[in-house]
Amino acid sequence: MHKTMTAQIPRDCGECPIRHRAVCASCEADELAQLDEIKYYKSFEAGQTIVWSGEKMEFVGSVVKGVSSLTQTMEDGRRQMVGLLLPSDFVGRPGRETAAYDVTATSDVVMCCFRKKPFEKMMVQTPHIAQRLLQMTLDELDAAREWMLVLGRKTAREKIASLLSIIARRDATLHMKAGSDSFEFDLPLTREAMADYLGLTLETVSRQISALKRDGVIGLQGKRHVLVPDFERLLAEAGDDADGGMLA
Repeated sequence: MHKTMTAQIPRDCGECPIRHRAVCASCEADELAQLDEIKYYKSFEAGQTIVWSGEKMEFVGSVVKGVSSLTQTMEDGRRQMVGLLLPSDFVGRPGRETAAYDVTATSDVVMCCFRKKPFEKMMVQTPHIAQRLLQMTLDELDAAREWMLVLGRKTAREKIASLLSIIARRDATLHMKAGSDSFEFDLPLTREAMADYLGLTLETVSRQISALKRDGVIGLQGKRHVLVPDFERLLAEAGDDADGGMLA
């Protein structure tokens, strides 16, 4: 299964589906060639741990396909999901020896990995990579602050709508479909994973999704394919304002 998953990912960086959003987005051809010498692909099945908190990391890399979760275990043994890694998101921190969180494949995942020490050396020699990684880190900080609001102050319906709007924005940007008022995408999370991430029960998640569908805010084809006929209405349900700008 792992070989089949990685075989679906183009080896050529120019054909990579996350190229325009990944850490190598601003690299020139010679720099991509250097990265190609230190990269390799790894596949993980849904539920498999990619890296454990405190574990020494020998690689850094980008999620090419699938979704992973960042999880922290509290002193009493409870686990809290603290973030999601979607396609083009970066795993690992140059200059840090160990992982700060458990990283677990929520769906089947393919990662483009770089050997850590050579990548750190390239960061020093290649400003494009260091600047892009800084930008991605700041975007991650913005996302964390957004989730503090979602988890702390919003109703169950607003939480579901917020998650759907965030995934819709990311999917549109990843596939360069920005500029439309309607979207459709495959939901990368099961309802159980959504409940865990949002701090809700499975029954509440299912009830709120059904209510959003009944009210015409979203449409569903099967359990995972989501249709959003009016993105501004979805934002309104999430308690957010639409500014008419480009999707981030």
